[in-house]
This record gives sequence, structure tokens and C-alpha cells, in this order.
Amino acid sequence: MNEIDNLRLSFEFFPPKTDAGKEKLAQVHSALAHFEPEFFSVTYGAGGSTRDNTKDMVASIQQKGSRVAPHLSFGGDNEESMITLLNEYKAMGVNRIVALRGDMPSGMGGSYQMVYANELVEFIRKETGDHFHLEVAAYPEIHPESEHYDSDIYYLKKKFEAGANSAITQYFYNADSYFYFIDHCRETGIEQPIYPGIMPITNYKNLLRFSKNCGAEIPRWMQKKLDSYGDDAQSIKAFGLDIVSELCEVLLENDAPGLHFYTMNQAEATTHLIDNLGLLPSEEEE
Repeated sequence: MNEIDNLRLSFEFFPPKTDAGKEKLAQVHSALAHFEPEFFSVTYGAGGSTRDNTKDMVASIQQKGSRVAPHLSFGGDNEESMITLLNEYKAMGVNRIVALRGDMPSGMGGSYQMVYANELVEFIRKETGDHFHLEVAAYPEIHPESEHYDSDIYYLKKKFEAGANSAITQYFYNADSYFYFIDHCRETGIEQPIYPGIMPITNYKNLLRFSKNCGAEIPRWMQKKLDSYGDDAQSIKAFGLDIVSELCEVLLENDAPGLHFYTMNQAEATTHLIDNLGLLPSEEEE
């Protein structure tokens, strides 16, 4: 039996747009809070487009007694607005932030500020000192806009040099890509923990779309197997559970420091994965 106390578990949500979505997410939070994660992260939307919804969701989760890490990027905000938001989070008791460059939203044009993550980390450190534990993004299969493999690791190192504490990876399904990436990070002097991001497989069509946009590779053999199930959602979920459970086992057996689950605001798949891994809260262990 594995012990959660020896690992860092975290779960990612996105802010719902409807009251029904908020009610459902409250139930999802309750189910996943059972596993005593280090934190729940809440995404920010392209260009900070969900800024207010993100802040409201952070406050809601905080009120339920869970630690929260809001995602943050400059987007259409100026420095004054960003300082105000940081101070609001401090006043709420938030002490962790996921600092990102962010994606270019449609329709914002010249109002969008492409502030790179290392610049955002430097800005947060300048304005708030060491108040926040700063998470940044890492890409074992390399960011889709990177020129080459080494440049991506170079920019990750700049985020750490600016003051980031740890990183969360984009999801992947090839464990070797993570281990190879970690080896090269260590060779360049990056010693901070890099937590693998885990995406449960529940909706194959959505997964294909997400993966195309973010540069995450679905191995050819996996695609062929998933294709063979057609619209058989139960078979897709069962296959996904087996494959991702095995991936997590390999990662943990080879000293990954924890797991960050991209829940897609669903509890079932992530719960099944954690159960398969034998990760139970400390009070339930014998």
C-alpha cells in the first residue's frame, strides 16, 4: 500500500460557466478532497478570460478547507491590475500560484501582453517576496512553439532562476519521455522537483483535440487501439484506466515526486486511478 504522505497529489479544475457546473464541481471537489491533495489548481483561461470566475472558484474551494493554487498569466492585465490580484490572493490566504505565459485568446489583438513565464515569476517575486510557492509549466515532449529540445529546457531553467519552486508537466503517455526530460534537466543544473501531469482517458475525441493543441503525443499504438473501440465509451474508459494506471505506477516506481491530475472537472476517472495505485489517506491505512 502506497502512502499519500510520501507523495504530492494535486488536482486541476477549470472554472465552470454555469450554476449547474458550479454545483457539480462542488461535488467533484468533495470526492477528491477525500484524498487529501497538497492543493487544487484552478485554470485562468486564455488571456485571463476567466479571471473573476477563477478568483470566485479559488475562494469557494478555500472556504471548504482545501489549499488552492490559482493559475495566473498577464493576458490583458497591466501591472497595477496584477498587483491588485496578487494582494487579493494574499488576503484570501492563498500561498501558491501556477505562473504561466498563457495562451493567446482570439479577438484580443494588441491588448494582449505576451509576458513569458520567467518574467511573470520575476514580477511576482519582486512584488510579493517569498509569500507564494510558484509552480511553472514543463514540457517533456517539448512545447509546440519551441525551436528545439535544448531551448525548451533552457527556458525552463530561466523560470527556476527567476524564483520558481517547482514545475508541473504537460500530460504525456510515454514514461520514457518524462525520464529522459528529467535526466537532461538535471544535467543543466535544474534540481527543483518536476511533477508529472496525468490526463485520464475518458473522451477520446476531446483527447485528440487537446493533444493536437498542446503538443502532447498519443502513441500510435494507443491511437489505433482507441480507434478500434469506435463509440464504445465504456471500453475507452476501461482501456484508458489500465494504460494510465500503468503509466502512474512506472512513474512512482522510478521516483517521480508525485502526480498532478488534469481532472476535467470529473471525479470518477481520477478516483479510479488513485484506487488502482493504492493511494489512500493516512488515516485509512492499516
